[in-house]
Amino acid sequence: MEIFLGAVKVHLILSSVAVAIGISICVPLGIFLAKTEKASLIIMNVVNIGRIIPSLAVLALLMPFVGIGFYPSLIALTLLVCPPILINTVIAVKEVDKNIVEAAYGMGMDKARVIRKVELPLALPVIITGIKTASVEVIASATLAAFIGGGGLGVFIINGIAGANASMLLVGAIPVALLALSAEFILGGIEKLTTPPTT
Repeated sequence: MEIFLGAVKVHLILSSVAVAIGISICVPLGIFLAKTEKASLIIMNVVNIGRIIPSLAVLALLMPFVGIGFYPSLIALTLLVCPPILINTVIAVKEVDKNIVEAAYGMGMDKARVIRKVELPLALPVIITGIKTASVEVIASATLAAFIGGGGLGVFIINGIAGANASMLLVGAIPVALLALSAEFILGGIEKLTTPPTT
């Protein structure tokens, strides 16, 4: 039981810290890119290309440079959460009604206040959709961290497959599925709360 709880703890830390780092980097970067067309086009194309690389391939590609263990796994998972958060943030800020933004400037707001008080609240539901997508993906992908010694519930899954032990496999797989469903449910609820009511 202690080993199982330890694996759940490591899995949650890997997933939640990767998402937190992804948010802290990609939301400000997405707001910046939404306002700089040329840089946005280049970086978004690079990010979209990066999205097609499978999660296991990302871990394998990073392993020669960052080694194995918890922190290399965290770096790889952070790279995996960035594309959906960044892409949704750029799209969300670009889709904010320009008339509302101009009205805010007309009321005397400076650029930072317009972003904080107008653009970010209006863009928030779409940004949270990106965070939700990233969270569900990273909870599933964190199982692959076990391949490079990162720990987590993937250890049970890998050992279960290697030993043809269905019980051990389910000990890892079922909690991962429940964690992913929980993230989907909680962030889906936050997304609804932040979505303005339609008239």
